[in-house]
Amino acid sequence: MEQTLKLAEKNLGEMCSILASYTRKKAKLRDRADLLVAQLFDFSSTEDLEFQTGLKNLAEDLAMVQDYRQAQVVNTARFVLLVLHVENSMWL
Repeated sequence: MEQTLKLAEKNLGEMCSILASYTRKKAKLRDRADLLVAQLFDFSSTEDLEFQTGLKNLAEDLAMVQDYRQAQVVNTARFVLLVLHVENSMWL
């Protein structure tokens, strides 16, 4: 029984660590894409109407993808915290 608990604790710890790393990388990618969206909007203001419209549409679509990515980051972080909370309460 004790061996099973130690193995479960080890595996949960490793999974949480990997999920935390995944979340940080997603958040970093989201931040970079937000910078790209801002740059696209800035660039579009200097172009002719057709190209401006295309750049704005691209920026808006990319911003929507980043909203989804933000939801992924929040939900993954929430999941990791929940697992850590449950694991911690098992040992109390």
